Amino acid sequence: MDRDWREGEYLDYLWGERHRFAWVMRRYGGLAQVEAESSALRRYPYEQADAPHRGLIFHDEAWHWAMLGIHGERYAHEHPELAQPPAEYRELD
Repeated sequence: MDRDWREGEYLDYLWGERHRFAWVMRRYGGLAQVEAESSALRRYPYEQADAPHRGLIFHDEAWHWAMLGIHGERYAHEHPELAQPPAEYRELD
C-alpha cells in the first residue's frame, strides 16, 4: 500500500492498527496491557511523512501481524479457526 497519506489520516490509521494489534496480543497472546501496547508500538512505529513506502505495513491488518507474532507463519494452517478475525475484533473500529 504505497500512497500519499494526509497526516491526520495516517495517524488515525496508525492508532487503529496499534489498538487492534494490542487487543489481539492481550486476548490471544496473553500479554498484559502494558506489554501489548509496547508490542504494538514496536510493530507500528511512526513513519515520517517523507519515509519511502510509508504505511506499507498496513497492507495486512493487525490481526495477521499479531497472529504471526503469536503462532508463526503457519498460523492459518495449524489454527484454521484463527485464519479470520472474529466479529469481536471487527467491532473494535
